Amino acid sequence: MKVPLLSSLKLMLFTLCLFGQLSSANAQDKPNVVFFLVDDLGWADTASNGSKIYQTPNIDALAKEGMSFTGAYAAHPLCIGSRFALMTGKYPARIKKSKQFGTMPPNEKTMAEAFKEQGYSTFFAGKWHLGKPGAYPENQGFDINVGGHDKGAPAHYFYPYGDNDNDKKVPGLDLVDKNGDYLTDSLTEKANAFIRKNQDKPFFLYLSHYAVHVPIESKEVDKQQAQQRINKHEFIGPAYKALGPAKQKMHQDNATYAGMIKSIDDSLGNIVKQLDALNLSDNTIIVFTSDNGGESTKTTAYGGKATSNLPLKAGKCWLYEGGIRVPLVVKWPGKIAPNSVSNHSVAGTDHYPTLLNLASLTEQASQHLDGQSYANTLLNKSQTPRPAMFWHFRTQGHLARVCGTPSGTVINDGKHKLINWYDSGNIELYNVNKDFGETNNIADKKPKVTQRLMTELQAWQDNMGIAVE
Repeated sequence: MKVPLLSSLKLMLFTLCLFGQLSSANAQDKPNVVFFLVDDLGWADTASNGSKIYQTPNIDALAKEGMSFTGAYAAHPLCIGSRFALMTGKYPARIKKSKQFGTMPPNEKTMAEAFKEQGYSTFFAGKWHLGKPGAYPENQGFDINVGGHDKGAPAHYFYPYGDNDNDKKVPGLDLVDKNGDYLTDSLTEKANAFIRKNQDKPFFLYLSHYAVHVPIESKEVDKQQAQQRINKHEFIGPAYKALGPAKQKMHQDNATYAGMIKSIDDSLGNIVKQLDALNLSDNTIIVFTSDNGGESTKTTAYGGKATSNLPLKAGKCWLYEGGIRVPLVVKWPGKIAPNSVSNHSVAGTDHYPTLLNLASLTEQASQHLDGQSYANTLLNKSQTPRPAMFWHFRTQGHLARVCGTPSGTVINDGKHKLINWYDSGNIELYNVNKDFGETNNIADKKPKVTQRLMTELQAWQDNMGIAVE
């Protein structure tokens, strides 16, 4: 019996409609990802991590709604190497040009490329700092790039973001923003516009703020409110303390910096509000972290005016905890237990495989060679302890003058941390679980531990091709 033509058309339309609905449903089974990266935010720069000066209600709320990590680390004490590790899942020491502080060859398969190949819309906003033109975010897996180029900081946080006599303008914003606009707010607005446009399909959003990196500039109202809190606070002890050839800032007393943190916190809050308004929060993973420690150490000529990382030692540039330990919070409602805290060790290389695991996407084992997924920890499943983490930083010339830090390599096995300083030959060993301020060098008291870690560190250096003169 022949089926009437009209009935056949109805059946076809019904089938197509059903297939479309199933495809849409399957697409929405994939969680969205918002990776919220702050530049130079110190571990102690949030109220939830103990700050008495900086007000961070939205970051604190995220911590109550998700999982916080006490042992999270950037993969490098400076931004380029750290961002290389985030994007590639590799230690920056693996790449020849990264032996000093890192860069990213264009043939690396980034985390964004992995998500894009598996059906995600991808968006980047903010600081890139990983390559020259031709190696910008749009060339490395991002459908949209707002503000990302080879520069590490704007000339100003208020529009126009660049000076007429330099090239630190922020691409993608120079023709759309207007006088008085604040860069952190503008990047947030562009990210929210992307969310609205892509709410019906899975997306990977990487909001990589330029703040709180220098220049230290905040909105006046935020600065004034912070100054009132600072004026009421009693700081104990000297403002700076000697640290080798440098000085370490001991007080969180910079009101302008506090104002910048307020804008970062507002940015996170506005992203969360947008997700809530579109009913996307339950199906969105939010990762909040920093690219390295807070800028708190200075030579006589430069820097050190931003923040204090106490109780951690030193800050940005340094291989002490203040330079590499960072805040990390991950939220996924219904999947990650709220208000939970983990001491599982996490390195900057680990986010790549972890997010692929959480999204049930195919891992890129040949790419994220140094990444160790911590997805099981997030999902309250059995998790093996992370293997040892490593750092390498060779300071020369300008970096040595600016940072005041010596060159060295580090191994951290989750309990003990050993630092091998190249220039002096000094070895320092700390139990960073108990002594995360690194006040008690126990290298001589624990000779077996010292020798074991030195052997492992030497093997890693050989594997990375690091020659220590």
